[in-house]
Amino acid sequence: MKNKVVYKAYLIKTLIIMILFLILFIIVNTMAYQVYTKNNNLALNAIINKVKEKYPIITDIEIMEILNSKDYNETLLKDYNLNLNSSYFLKNKDFYSYLIIINIFLFILFTSTIYILFYRYNHKKDLNILEITNYLREINRHNYKLSIKTLSEDELSILKNELYKTTVMLKEIASNNIKDKENLKNSLEDISHQLKTPLTSILVMLDNLIDNEDMDKETKNEFLHNIKKEINNISYLVNTLLKLSKFDANTIVLQKEKILVASLIKEALQKIVVLSELKNIKIEVKGEEDIYITGDLHWEVEALTNIIKNSLEHSDNNSKITIDVLQNNVYTLITIKDMGKGIAKEDLPHIFERFYKGKNSSNDSIGIGLALAKTIILKDKGNISVSSNKKGTTFMIKYFNI
Repeated sequence: MKNKVVYKAYLIKTLIIMILFLILFIIVNTMAYQVYTKNNNLALNAIINKVKEKYPIITDIEIMEILNSKDYNETLLKDYNLNLNSSYFLKNKDFYSYLIIINIFLFILFTSTIYILFYRYNHKKDLNILEITNYLREINRHNYKLSIKTLSEDELSILKNELYKTTVMLKEIASNNIKDKENLKNSLEDISHQLKTPLTSILVMLDNLIDNEDMDKETKNEFLHNIKKEINNISYLVNTLLKLSKFDANTIVLQKEKILVASLIKEALQKIVVLSELKNIKIEVKGEEDIYITGDLHWEVEALTNIIKNSLEHSDNNSKITIDVLQNNVYTLITIKDMGKGIAKEDLPHIFERFYKGKNSSNDSIGIGLALAKTIILKDKGNISVSSNKKGTTFMIKYFNI
């Protein structure tokens, strides 16, 4: 672990205390040495004075020889009846006892200080560990509302910060799981509703065909045509949902290729040419021919087809749809403008939501094509917006130049 700030701080404090006590110990023992020296000098001075008084003929050289002599006789002091427990020698003994007491006190004070210092450190660490343990216990109870963020940088604090990050992530996952379950529930309800209507219609028409063997050919053909139409709607719904589910699961990897916009529009128009001819709607394309974007051609054709198809479905017969292409230094803009009834103001914020059907939606509308289109465009780092009024609707697709 790096950033052991607290641990280093305690080590520095310990080192400072040791140095202070060492300095104090040296001072005390230096003072003791000075006291010893003073007392010894006083004793020697008294002896020399006495010797000179009794033996005036003794010379300084002879006294120095006596003082510097290394001969030692244990019985000599006893012979002269000298007592080391008296006079100046007693002072040294008393001071020595005093010094022992001081040294013991310093030792006890030193060890106590070090003990208290490390006890505080370990106690703080134990409290942190207990806090982390309790925090993990709360996480196991799915309580993600706690916070143990800290600004310090020791190992436990780093661990606490990592736990906090993990908790935030778990909280987001739990929240997303709840949202995903709710979205799945809503999606299943929408899918069930979308499938229920055409399936019910198909069953009713099939029952009529089975129960009426003498049904005239024209009515029978109409039933069969409607059954085929409902089956196509179901097929489109299932296929679109499968595509969306693949995007939701991130199993689709979009290719990054250079796409000629004119070719992109051409392929999209080929897929809806029958619908445009049935409604006699003219589609006019404007813009330069050599404009390129970066994206996945297959999926961009899918997106553009769904948008143009939506415009066709909401356009009046014998009207016109205009597709403009414009490029600048920042983005490429594809504008699709129809001449239909427009989208109600309250429906505009929701038209890209799955299964959303506005006021002016046709009966055949499923409300999922625009959701897929937006998903594809966003995945390709593009953007789509819409504006509408009573004279028509305009979709604006921006592909940013990368």
